[in-house]
Amino acid sequence: MKSTSENFIRRLQKQKEDALEFIIDTYLPLIKGITHKVLSPLGNEGLVDECVNDIFLSIWDNADKFRGDPTDFRKWICAIAKYKSIDYYRKATKRMEVSSEHMDMNTEMSVEEELIQAEDKTELITLINQLEPLDRDIFLMKFFLGYKTADISRKTGLSITAIDNRVFRGKKKLLKEASNLNAGGYAL
Repeated sequence: MKSTSENFIRRLQKQKEDALEFIIDTYLPLIKGITHKVLSPLGNEGLVDECVNDIFLSIWDNADKFRGDPTDFRKWICAIAKYKSIDYYRKATKRMEVSSEHMDMNTEMSVEEELIQAEDKTELITLINQLEPLDRDIFLMKFFLGYKTADISRKTGLSITAIDNRVFRGKKKLLKEASNLNAGGYAL
């Protein structure tokens, strides 16, 4: 028996491989689109492919938990794709944060200066992480990864003006948060 649009859910729940092939053939563009939308600001196409594979593995592993019709199934796999992509995004940005903490900016600094700079950088990353996810991504791309505004515009789909406005508002927010830290007895 071969999977069709009428029986693929039952066959998937019985762990029939042809059902997974049917799902991949039918829903790959949708899943890849969702994943690409979430992960494209990172600029790593390999990460998108890895996430798509992980999404289909999750669908396979959790098929027995699904209850509903093909319309509900589409919503279910879209939710899996969205949340799995967000998880990948968070992991990737955490790696960027860790790697940016270990950047060597000036090799002629004293140990005290390096410690102060590392502490300042840690506090700055903490402040940036308080921004909205899109604003945080823009800040990371612009100030840590050195992207030009036009490149950020292409990656995020926002206009250059919108990006400049978000950077301006983000800087204002960071300054306000930094002054709150300083008022609390912390040095920035």
